[in-house]
Amino acid sequence: QVQLVESGGGLVQPGGSLRLSCATSGMIFSLYGMAWYRQAPRKQRELVAGIMRGGTTNYANSVKGRFTISRDNAKNTVYLQMNNLKPEDTAVYYCNTYPTTRTYWGQGTQVTVSS
Repeated sequence: QVQLVESGGGLVQPGGSLRLSCATSGMIFSLYGMAWYRQAPRKQRELVAGIMRGGTTNYANSVKGRFTISRDNAKNTVYLQMNNLKPEDTAVYYCNTYPTTRTYWGQGTQVTVSS
């Protein structure tokens, strides 16, 4: 059974940084592209950043230059380093496979950017 466990969110001031982690199990992690998605209140879930199994990355225009996605196949974990955070980055952040997602979604981790 696939499990996706996101962590690392919190409350941060504008301009601050956070590092999100997503620990996976029940899947052969190295065979999958992985991505971070986010859902803000009253908005649809959107792709933030993706990383293919070979390491190629893709970012939403809104986060280019500020966020970095990475993966550690030995730890079955994908990370999202978020710098220069803005209030519009406030959302629940989820990880899932990429470019196609699994039906199962984890609980996500809340990121709130506010002064």
